[in-house]
Amino acid sequence: MYRARDAAGTLAPIAADAGLTVVPVDVDADDELRAEFGDRVPVVLLDGREHSYFTVDVVRLRADLGLR
Repeated sequence: MYRARDAAGTLAPIAADAGLTVVPVDVDADDELRAEFGDRVPVVLLDGREHSYFTVDVVRLRADLGLR
């Protein structure tokens, strides 16, 4: 099972390449977030919009960030 820590490990080098910082959020600690994303965790938001969930779509994320 892919977990939040797996997602964070995948995101860290991509974020570094893009000059960004990963901001982890505990969905289970917020009722609104749990209602919205609880069945799709981990979820990656890019510019406030859902980009991928369950796993990090590395190829798509790198492309959307303008990375090779």
